[in-house]
Amino acid sequence: MGNNIFEKLTEKYPFITLCLYANQEYVGVVQNRDDVVTTIYDFGTVIDQESKLLFLELASTWWWESNRSIPINVFLRNDWAQFRYTLRTFVNKDLEILHGPACSLLDIVRRKGKRKSITLVRRLD
Repeated sequence: MGNNIFEKLTEKYPFITLCLYANQEYVGVVQNRDDVVTTIYDFGTVIDQESKLLFLELASTWWWESNRSIPINVFLRNDWAQFRYTLRTFVNKDLEILHGPACSLLDIVRRKGKRKSITLVRRLD
C-alpha cells in the first residue's frame, strides 16, 4: 500500500491500525498489545454494511472520548460486545504493525511503577 493511502486513512480514521501477519494484511482496532501477543478487532470480518458503520462510529467515539490508553472493549463495554466475533490474536514475533495506534495495558502499569520508585535521600554532611 502507498503512503497516500496511509495519510487518507489517518485523516479520516485515526484509530484504525494496519498490520501484516503471514503475508496477509489486517485492518482494525487494536484491543491490546503486550510483549508476546497483539489482539485486534478485525474490520475485514465484520459481516454487513450496518455493522461496519457501527464499528467505525463506536471506534470513533472511543478515540475522541477516551484517553486512548484504555482498550476499546473496556471503554465501550456493552456497546462493543457485539464485535467480539471479530477478535483475532497474533504473535508479535510474526506481526508487523504498518500503520496506526496500538493500545497497551502494560504501558499503564509501567508508568505507574516508575512513579512509585522515586526515593528521596537526605545528605548528611
